[in-house]
Amino acid sequence: MKTTRKEKIVPLAGKEIAGYVLGGVMFVVMLPAIMWLASGMPNMEVHIGAWRALGTGMLIIGGLSLSVWTIVYMKTRGKGNPMDAFGKEIGPRTQHLMTDGPYRLNRNPMLTGTLCYLAGYIVWLWTWQALLVWCIFFVIMFVQVLTEEHRLQKDFGEEYEAYCKRTRRF
Repeated sequence: MKTTRKEKIVPLAGKEIAGYVLGGVMFVVMLPAIMWLASGMPNMEVHIGAWRALGTGMLIIGGLSLSVWTIVYMKTRGKGNPMDAFGKEIGPRTQHLMTDGPYRLNRNPMLTGTLCYLAGYIVWLWTWQALLVWCIFFVIMFVQVLTEEHRLQKDFGEEYEAYCKRTRRF
């Protein structure tokens, strides 16, 4: 008989709450706002075609869902959080290498979700300026990913190498 294991959710500390709020504001609010500003602040009531509206909605909802799933998974299964920036630990790191759940899809599902979410705004705004903001964000985050991969290699060694061989970065 199969038994289901309930994951114990560890209460969030003040520093963690602040980190999640800051991350949410930066990635969910500020970056789309920067894209909008860089695009010349177009009228938000622009009527777009059904296909473009569908693509926008799918990218925004799908990307945000993947990012949230990853955060919840990291907190419940990894017993840590994504608060690590360019090698600086902002909050407790996960206690073990996560290779299942959203991490079966790729090694950076939270970032993949964020990139898809922001791509939805590119489709909505349909400007080269929005695309440029996305590209700059991607380059910055790619450097972060490389830094994180170096740390994961040090922390998990051969286990991480095997995971890298079977799972794509994005």
